[in-house]
Amino acid sequence: MKLCRFWLLPALALLLASPRCASQERRKVIIDQDEAGPAGTDLQSTLLLIQSPQTEVLGITVVTGDMWLNEEVAHTLRMLELIGRTDIPVVRGAEYPLVRRKEDTELWEERYGQIAWLGAWTPRLYHPPNELGDMREGLPTTKPLQEDAAHFLVRMVRAFPNQVTIYAGGPMTNLALAISIDPEFPTLVRELVFMGASLSPQTSDPEFVDYPRHEFNLWFDPEAAHIVLRAKWKKIVCTPVDISVKTRLSQEMIDRIKAADLPVARYIGSYAKVTRMSYMWDELAAAAWLDPSIITKTESRYLDVDLDRGPGYGDVLTWGEGDKPKREVQPIEIQVDLDNAKFYKTFVDLLSAPTPRRTSP
Repeated sequence: MKLCRFWLLPALALLLASPRCASQERRKVIIDQDEAGPAGTDLQSTLLLIQSPQTEVLGITVVTGDMWLNEEVAHTLRMLELIGRTDIPVVRGAEYPLVRRKEDTELWEERYGQIAWLGAWTPRLYHPPNELGDMREGLPTTKPLQEDAAHFLVRMVRAFPNQVTIYAGGPMTNLALAISIDPEFPTLVRELVFMGASLSPQTSDPEFVDYPRHEFNLWFDPEAAHIVLRAKWKKIVCTPVDISVKTRLSQEMIDRIKAADLPVARYIGSYAKVTRMSYMWDELAAAAWLDPSIITKTESRYLDVDLDRGPGYGDVLTWGEGDKPKREVQPIEIQVDLDNAKFYKTFVDLLSAPTPRRTSP
């Protein structure tokens, strides 16, 4: 018996340390995103989650937002082809918000003033929803799943109850539709992590100086955001504009990634670019979920969205514990400040590393 224990215990230790067991312990995540591309904040945040050795990406559900659904799906499929991860399912979601329409928004702007960013509806970039626009990286040959995003979300969460994190980097239409299909959906999710909301950002950027409570992801489909923010999630974490505007993508970071000369690094080196502001909106939300120590200060607030059809339609509403509405609202962890150096290092390190292989059948 002693001899058996002598051999059995080391063998058990080796088994527990094996890649198979390690893969089973990876954090399951579904990426719900408006995947504008190539590169850019949407796909770069997606790559961070794919590149992390601690995650298992169950799928990418796509929603119209920064671009139309069709072109976002095409950019996502092509990116996965270029990095060798076509095993990750890409799922088409909502092509339009629940209520808001482009024509209504144009009338709103005539009454209340111009909005800086309208996503797929932005006049200088506009094209019909069935067109793909400029696919600089080439057209994909792979296809999305036949299933729609809302049913995929429900199915995955039912398959892995209390294990799946939802990372939401775009409008919340897919999540609202999943809740309408299965009201228990939020209670079965481990946590919701989202980039969105604007409270009181300290910035000279006219977009937020003129409209400090306006934030695109919640504004584009305010009815969906209202449904999602009031649902009974176990935990909600928010990366708002207030902390996002403290970040900047630099050419130096892009060059450091490009020097790795690996598939993801080549993709970033070819298509990432520095713009006038280059806030790292979604990248920060993803990186902070992977490493919470990037965030140095948080506070708990209650959030909702203004649904009145006046000048504040789609704006963020927020309260503290003492003045929250009597109607049910959910506490949300709001990220307030960050360690920029740690964030930038995480960003560069992950995107210049080899891409992990598929972790489950």
